[in-house]
Amino acid sequence: MQPVLEICTPDGFDLWPVAAIEPFGFLPLSGELSPAEVGTVVMRIADYNNVDSDGDPAPQSANALGSFLHGLLTVEDDVVAPGGLRVIDTSTGITFLPGCCDGLESWRDWHRFVDDGNPLGFGHDPVSPIAERFGDTVRLTVNADQRDSPVIALSVTEFRHLLASAERDLAEFLALAADWASGHLPDYCAPVTAALACVLDLPVPTVLPKS
Repeated sequence: MQPVLEICTPDGFDLWPVAAIEPFGFLPLSGELSPAEVGTVVMRIADYNNVDSDGDPAPQSANALGSFLHGLLTVEDDVVAPGGLRVIDTSTGITFLPGCCDGLESWRDWHRFVDDGNPLGFGHDPVSPIAERFGDTVRLTVNADQRDSPVIALSVTEFRHLLASAERDLAEFLALAADWASGHLPDYCAPVTAALACVLDLPVPTVLPKS
């Protein structure tokens, strides 16, 4: 299980270094990312949320960096991170991907799902990933609209372990991103770090100033 972000880089982006990643591919988040990959994640989340409170494009200003970060720093609790949790069965190669109605900001819904047992859907036709619990077994159906859809089945205990591992990956990424922001966005480090912590639903890490 990996927390992943769907990547799409706006044309001509040059506010900070970013990595070359296939458009609309999924980038796993962890503490192992390179600085350019961290920059790509921050860019993607900021660009996706670059709107005002009415959903219109964010106001532009003479400060290109401030304009680009405006939505990320002002939408508060409504920050969205396209992606979610990806689950790969290494024994079969079956991959359960986030759906169109999923978002990394909602990853804690997986905890509620495994606790209360209510099905958790992540998309709609033509691809409808769904998670279901049957007693001590969790079933992840890749596409509920397909009768013979691939399925990943695992125990509730194993599922909880995977969730804990995914949370560690997110926490380690957030610490890495905070360090990245202190070097690449010194004037916006604190608010950017707080916004990332909000979207990942994690405590704000301590940011040590660069010497």
